[in-house]
Amino acid sequence: MSSVILSHSETAAQHLVQHVPTADAEERVGEVLNNLVGTTFDSTETVYVVDKERHLCGLIPLIDLLRLPPDQPLGAVMTTQPPVALPTDDQEKVASLAVKYHLASVPVVDRQGCFLGVVPAQALIAILRREHVEDLHRLTGIWHQNSHARQALEAPPTQRTRDRLPWLLVGLVGSILATFVVSRFEQTLEERVFVAFFVPGIVYLADAIGTQTEAIVVRGLSLSQNSLRSILAGELWTGLLIGLALGGVSFPLVWVSFANVRLAIAVALTILVAGGVATSIGLLLPWCLHQAGKDPAFGSGPVATIIQDVLSLVIYFVIVQVLAV
Repeated sequence: MSSVILSHSETAAQHLVQHVPTADAEERVGEVLNNLVGTTFDSTETVYVVDKERHLCGLIPLIDLLRLPPDQPLGAVMTTQPPVALPTDDQEKVASLAVKYHLASVPVVDRQGCFLGVVPAQALIAILRREHVEDLHRLTGIWHQNSHARQALEAPPTQRTRDRLPWLLVGLVGSILATFVVSRFEQTLEERVFVAFFVPGIVYLADAIGTQTEAIVVRGLSLSQNSLRSILAGELWTGLLIGLALGGVSFPLVWVSFANVRLAIAVALTILVAGGVATSIGLLLPWCLHQAGKDPAFGSGPVATIIQDVLSLVIYFVIVQVLAV
């Protein structure tokens, strides 16, 4: 394999091992098992069946091989057309193949279908862990992923500040915008102070609904094989149903507590609408980044949160004014 292929970072080639069990389709189970005895391999979970030109014909897990009669030819029992990765495929896509098809290791072939090796189980686990850590950092607004970010508790304070500050500065600008939005409704708040009592709860619920959506969609866009439309539609309906349920619970509580049916309607309706809007933000930011070829996890965290905060405030005060609470 060329050094150019092997130099790719965060691709299948970076994690590739080549010394794995291979056999011919005409070989019998007993022969294959005898050939394995006394040999050390980089990965032993699966035997890969190749032809004379090293094209991958199929595979069979070693545990299945041990259950078969010794005179059984591999060609009759192997899994044909197995899922494969190219050397240049992103490591996250390789891990997705392993999860979707329940593979202990993922075979790697070139564009002609020639078998190059596998991404072994230990590498797949490391990939999944690294991607998980990256997503957690991005969800919480850490600027980039590096060795210090992975060991956040051990990093020096200056490094932690550099990693966390950029998105928090964006959040600061957004909070100033939120303050400006509230100031536009100063007269409403002066005349009806009780309207302000529900601002923290409404903002919190919108954030919570949006954060749940972001966490699901970020991984869904990167790993799921479902269509984008099904992910978007499913989460949007979920957000609206959650908003409807929470609004339904809040309506009688506010009505009984404040003896103001219009206020109760305003709070319940705001939770419903803000729930749908928060879900949409949690969907659209990661989706836009996904369309741009970026990791969707960058669309989460402080940026999505501040947008949801501002919009939920606008929705609440507009509904309060329309209903003349």
